[in-house]
Amino acid sequence: MGDGLRELYRQSGLPVFQNRMYGSRCDARNCPKGDMRLVEDLKTGLVYNASFDESLVQYDAAYQNEQGNSQLFRTHLHEVATLIETCMGKAGLVEVGCGKGSFLELLLGRDFDITGFDPTYEGDNPLVRREYFSEGLGMRGEGLILRHVLEHVQHPVDFLHRLSRANGGRGLIYIEVPCFDWICTNRAWFDIFYEHVNYFRLSDFKRIFGRIVHADRAFGGQYLRIVGDLASLRMPDRDPLDTVDFPIDFATRMTSEIAATTQEACVVWGGASKGVIFSLMRERAGFPVERVIDINPAKQGQYLAATGLQVMSPADGLEGLAEGSIIHVMNPNYLNEIRAAAGPNFIYKGTSND
Repeated sequence: MGDGLRELYRQSGLPVFQNRMYGSRCDARNCPKGDMRLVEDLKTGLVYNASFDESLVQYDAAYQNEQGNSQLFRTHLHEVATLIETCMGKAGLVEVGCGKGSFLELLLGRDFDITGFDPTYEGDNPLVRREYFSEGLGMRGEGLILRHVLEHVQHPVDFLHRLSRANGGRGLIYIEVPCFDWICTNRAWFDIFYEHVNYFRLSDFKRIFGRIVHADRAFGGQYLRIVGDLASLRMPDRDPLDTVDFPIDFATRMTSEIAATTQEACVVWGGASKGVIFSLMRERAGFPVERVIDINPAKQGQYLAATGLQVMSPADGLEGLAEGSIIHVMNPNYLNEIRAAAGPNFIYKGTSND
């Protein structure tokens, strides 16, 4: 294309925040919305939303993306902590964008020496500073931690350079982000949403960093994990032999999957990003979701962006549900955990081919 971008996928009117909860159905349905024009940059090879408007994105206390209520996810977090200790040690670490501080608290429980930075932090831990990690602080970390932040930040390589300068141009950084290859392989149309302006492949990081200490996929292949050397940062160049392999049936897979389930009452387990997009696209197709269940108490009783569906606790959501009803599990990683919690009387469907 003339703008140096190759368009991969397009959607309009997506909620700006999937993980922001609303106190009323009206507010949820009238939430801020933006458009998605997913592109591959023909210079850098990076994938991002070319229609992203940073001014729409203002995180506040209503933003709720806590996953620690799941034992499976807590296990993942402990595995991450072990990896960080192996690669970067336990002393003098900084977590950038620590959110509500759950991972930082886990590290403290394992005797890590760590300071967190997040202007939206609401807790009372004095080791978390309610500001951005920047050069003006004059603080240096032996290693930086950046979990599920980089996909939210416009111009991610520039952002990494700012972190490097803030840290004196040195140190290692642990980065964890969703894996775009997993999304493509599984035609995971419910995993493309406005909050995530960037979509990364492992090869992207190999072009962003000259030196990588560790790189792998985790959480059932859904996440990328890398430990890179901040001193080796560089602007990536697109590799013509490694172009983005975006499936041509990505959008049609969404249509066919929805059409295949139109004869059943639709119950969704998972009121986070995947569930928001899944519910929205079903509503647009004329087959709305009837119930949304989530184990996170902070979501229960609140309303999902765009559709205005009220999130129910497992007890309320399963009450009166006919035996043999189909429950759509938004993240296949949790299938066994959810089946154990809800019992054998229902049919469980994951939302990927993984």
